[in-house]
Amino acid sequence: MVGKLGLIIKREYLAKVRNRSFIVMTILSPLLIVGMIVLIAYLTKINSDEVRVVSILNESNYFQHQFKPTKGISYLYLDGLTLEQAKDSTNALGYDGLLHLPNEKDVEQVAKSAYLYTKDNPNTNVIQQLESVFQRQLRQDRLEKLGVSSDQFSKVEQPFDLQLATFDGERSIKGINEIKAFIGGGFGYAIMMFIIIYGGFVMRSVIEEKTSRIIEVIISSVKPFQLMLGKIIGTSLAGITQFTIWLISASILLLLAVTFLGIDSGELSGNSAAMPGMAQYATMDSDMIMYAREILDIPWTLLILSFFIYFVLGYLIYSSIYAAIGAAVDNETDTQQFIFPIILPLMLAIYVGFFSVFSNPHGPIAVGFSLFPLTSPIVMLMRLPGGIGEGGVPLWQLLSSIALLILTFWGIVSLASRIYKVGILMYGKKPTYKELVKWLRYK
Repeated sequence: MVGKLGLIIKREYLAKVRNRSFIVMTILSPLLIVGMIVLIAYLTKINSDEVRVVSILNESNYFQHQFKPTKGISYLYLDGLTLEQAKDSTNALGYDGLLHLPNEKDVEQVAKSAYLYTKDNPNTNVIQQLESVFQRQLRQDRLEKLGVSSDQFSKVEQPFDLQLATFDGERSIKGINEIKAFIGGGFGYAIMMFIIIYGGFVMRSVIEEKTSRIIEVIISSVKPFQLMLGKIIGTSLAGITQFTIWLISASILLLLAVTFLGIDSGELSGNSAAMPGMAQYATMDSDMIMYAREILDIPWTLLILSFFIYFVLGYLIYSSIYAAIGAAVDNETDTQQFIFPIILPLMLAIYVGFFSVFSNPHGPIAVGFSLFPLTSPIVMLMRLPGGIGEGGVPLWQLLSSIALLILTFWGIVSLASRIYKVGILMYGKKPTYKELVKWLRYK
């Protein structure tokens, strides 16, 4: 059995790596990925360098010096113009908007009567910055009416950051759990994409051999179970080969892009505001050093080793299902009714995993999904950057998750092989879920 299985694995592996599309995608994919990253970094840089200009027509006695230029917005005061003239001038000069402050008796009435005129829908960032100026001035005016001076108001407005530390006395920082979840989520997302792409390869390979009737010749020499397992392992090895080439070549290309194109490595991560907890926390050099230290303290060896374990076991489980579906149908169109139930747990793992691990990595939802075999390859990897033991994933949960994956693999392979054994020689009949249940009862 081992000798025949090895031959099938070798045949499937060589068939995949020698395929022209496989070679083309192996070469092009790293170029496309790095090109996309460089393009995003370039566009991010252009977007961050763009300064929006807002003209201000202030006819009141208030807000004389409150609108101060920031990194993304500058202000131009217009004097001696009517509102219509100010609109025409702003529009002709191509500015982003005109802020009109009418002459009213107090700051409250000025704020209520103020308008921002724009050619199109206004930029959200511009609106937020203008509203923050109004909000601060209104708050100051209301407090002054209650007897609070400007100096006292400035003291009231001073921000406060709660100091954090562990029970051992070491300083801790905000937002690190989100960063760790994003890192683990990246590994989990890679597993999901690999399962979907290469599981589909297994399914299409089975359909092609079934429709060409080559399968009838092959199963005269080997058992259907051996053939199914050989296809799964051979395709997975081809996928790992391609994935490794992508990783190495993309890393080299990215390093060359950063070195020779002068791209700031900070821009490769995109806008920091997109990552919860980062924009408002990483404002000081000491904080940045602590973030770097926390990231370096992530148990990378454990994370990478766990990635390969969950990657292999998760792929084997799902590719077995893909192989069974391929054996049950006559063409790829008939697979649509079966595909969604397969990828649903993977999608659920990504979305529920992010929400649950972000808010409560040790809560019942995160723990449950990290133990459930169809979602654990993704959710457990989101939790593992926190380490094993105190403060991280309990060792029993990690071992239980792996054990459940192994048991599930053997169970699903056993069930899938029954469908494969019957369906591989079934032609001209579109299977239903009821038919598949009947096939599962065959020994």
